[in-house]
Amino acid sequence: MDPEFLLMLADRIGVFVFAISGGVVAVRKEMDFLGVIVLAFLPAIGGGTLRDLLLDQPVFWLSDSVTLILAIAGGVTAFFFYRYVSQFRALRWPDAAGMALFAIAGAAKALALGHNFLVVVIMGTITASAGGLIRDVVANEEPLVLKEGELYATCAIVGSIVYFLLVRYGPGEIVAVGAGIATAFILRASAILFGLALPKARN
Repeated sequence: MDPEFLLMLADRIGVFVFAISGGVVAVRKEMDFLGVIVLAFLPAIGGGTLRDLLLDQPVFWLSDSVTLILAIAGGVTAFFFYRYVSQFRALRWPDAAGMALFAIAGAAKALALGHNFLVVVIMGTITASAGGLIRDVVANEEPLVLKEGELYATCAIVGSIVYFLLVRYGPGEIVAVGAGIATAFILRASAILFGLALPKARN
């Protein structure tokens, strides 16, 4: 399978599931249809938009109407099928999937532009977490990325590291993409199921 196609597929699936997560928050807040669509857009394109601005690249969705359609579709799905999608522990599972997909898509874009290890990891983390942070701030929710006692951005960091190392020193792009996504998702799933967390500072 072509690595570029795999990354495009991961990115578009990420857009859709992040849009659902934004739509679920909006429905919980009893917003109207337009409010649901607007809030769906924030996690779907927010992180990627910030990434592209920082990398001095054309913002991805300006030339990709499919992304916008998927973001709208995610909002519509949350609006009409909230009863079903909200059963997946509200935001956590679609958010975990979107985080993992976006982390590797963001890391891959930075690596393709020739950036070093730290920039690749930072761009993967920004792509994965910035949109959700914007969503939660706008919805007046406690941001998942900052919530005490839960791994979130750490999962994107680790997934991006795995991706980078496997591309540079391992079997190549296709395996690196799959392993990076799996690592980020499994780590986030473990945090949800078993309460994994980083140690906290002590006074």
